[in-house]
Amino acid sequence: MKIVFTGAVVFGALFALPAMAQQPKVNCKKAETQMEMTYCAEQDYNAADKALNAQYQAARKATKKWDVDAATEQPASDAALVAAQRAWVAYRDAHCESYAWQSHGGSMEPQLIYDCSADLTRKRTLDLKELTEAFGN
Repeated sequence: MKIVFTGAVVFGALFALPAMAQQPKVNCKKAETQMEMTYCAEQDYNAADKALNAQYQAARKATKKWDVDAATEQPASDAALVAAQRAWVAYRDAHCESYAWQSHGGSMEPQLIYDCSADLTRKRTLDLKELTEAFGN
């Protein structure tokens, strides 16, 4: 089997190599520059979001089980959770954007968005944990 590389694919791969090799090495406990603080805020948000997604899946499992066990004509707890989560994501994003407006256009704006998003995401994860426990899981 013959593999043919187009010029764009080869160029794209070569162009991406330096970027992949330059992952920032930041000590987030001692971040000093705005770029470092923003990077650390992003990492914090990513960790919070990962925990939220895991807890959301656990909550979905609990509500789906509840709907099956309830044996009602219209299982609704899972649909309500999905609607609530979608509304919450829209709220979080809009709230954090408005919160960061105090630094709009400045280098600190992305950090404020990440910090706000991480904080609200951790709070939502706790809410979902309580909900999961309320449904018996």
